[in-house]
Amino acid sequence: MDRLPELTSLREAADLVNRVIPPTPSIRWPLICERAAAEVWVKHENHTPVGAFKIRGGLVYFDHLKRHEPNLAGVIAATRGNHGQSVAYCARLHGLRAVIVVPHGNSREKNAAMRALGVELVESGHDFQAAFEHAARLAAERELRFVPSFDKLLVRGVATAYLELFESTPALDALYVPIGLGSGICGALAARAALGLQTEIIGVVPANAPAYARSFAARRPISADVAETIADGMACRIPDPRALAHILAGVSRIVTVDESEIRAAMRHLFADTHNVAEGAGAASLAALLQGRQLMRGRRAAVVLTGSNVDSKLFASVLAG
Repeated sequence: MDRLPELTSLREAADLVNRVIPPTPSIRWPLICERAAAEVWVKHENHTPVGAFKIRGGLVYFDHLKRHEPNLAGVIAATRGNHGQSVAYCARLHGLRAVIVVPHGNSREKNAAMRALGVELVESGHDFQAAFEHAARLAAERELRFVPSFDKLLVRGVATAYLELFESTPALDALYVPIGLGSGICGALAARAALGLQTEIIGVVPANAPAYARSFAARRPISADVAETIADGMACRIPDPRALAHILAGVSRIVTVDESEIRAAMRHLFADTHNVAEGAGAASLAALLQGRQLMRGRRAAVVLTGSNVDSKLFASVLAG
């Protein structure tokens, strides 16, 4: 198991990230606090150039790539959207060709955003795992660098969001973090450890994508089929064993939220903060509200990890 990055490394990553994006705000919204009967801080990772936290990992990963492989011609990645936008943005920043593979039926607006960043978009497979496998084959055929969704450099970059959160808020009792493939929650664990904090970190997964919840319970990787979920950024079928090792070592529990809870949290975030949240971006609030009795009167944080949801879908969510 790779060691999580330490404080000096995270400070260096933050300096690199902040050359491109300023720190995102952590805000205590009164209506959210009232709804949760707790002091709740929302970390707004929807306030980045790609509308999601993933860009932080991309900036650190591509900086390393260009310094160590200056003659690299291009990159390829598989995604449901936010990782792909990060790869596309950072590839363009460094003058690299980028190919992005998405599953059929992927978000039209996420696809459009990636095309606008200059990528070649390829549709393949019925879910993320199938797209991932196709991207790996294309990487070999076209001699492109495969950019994974989980990597220690991505974790180092993503951890800067949690460094900002912890250093800009009072001491937190708990932090709820959505789990896709694992870079986000591992980044949270790294920042907590680097700052020597005692904050409880709670993972969140959709009921329709339970692989990490089942793996956490079994203490080993367990694959699980993925049903349709509005939290497409969390639609993981096969856990990453490196991420799971860190989760088992540092996460207190994993909460499973259903589709109605995620949709309700999307509506709450819009009504209470007037911020748009995609399904994955609302999942941490859904988990907090599900267990509001446990957090009553305490201080907690949730992460609005992204706002990239198709307008028609979001309209249907708001309509209830």
